[in-house]
Amino acid sequence: MMGWGEIVLLAFALAMDCFTVSVVSGVLLRRIRPGTLLRLSLLLGLFQALMPLLGWLAIFHFQASLEAYDHWIAFGMLALIGGKMIFDAFGEEEQGHLDPTRFGAQVLLAVATSIDALAIGISMACTGYSSLGQLGTPLLIIGIVSFLMGMLGQWLGVRFGDVVARRLKPELFGGLILIGIGVKILLEHLLS
Repeated sequence: MMGWGEIVLLAFALAMDCFTVSVVSGVLLRRIRPGTLLRLSLLLGLFQALMPLLGWLAIFHFQASLEAYDHWIAFGMLALIGGKMIFDAFGEEEQGHLDPTRFGAQVLLAVATSIDALAIGISMACTGYSSLGQLGTPLLIIGIVSFLMGMLGQWLGVRFGDVVARRLKPELFGGLILIGIGVKILLEHLLS
């Protein structure tokens, strides 16, 4: 199982997509709309916390047969997700019409940014999380951090516009954190 520091780092890594989407939302809105700010941030936090639970539930029943190589699965998934985030940090910006005030658009954004978190739940099942009770605190931390990063991203998007999205590259930092956690999990199992 992960320690507190790793859980917090994981939560921030997962929240980088939420942050990015929220910055774009703020840039598009150009002013703070409290209802939009709160609802989008709540949805981002909810789905970031829900998806790891769904991933854990999907794989938990197969955990006993995977114990011999579960650390390789966790490492591989975290490395793939982290690598994708790093690749996305240097990709082309997609331009399109997104109305961040619409509930449907907000749900789609929350689901899209939380797909990676599904794999995190699978890796949690492979790294010693054997009961729902053990998942409670990590999922709560992931949800709260994603909610707060959503709020911060929207505020920064309104306040500083395109400069924030171009200069910070939050996906790069999130990807590096996920790869680091994956390497740590692998090394702990190989060296123990």
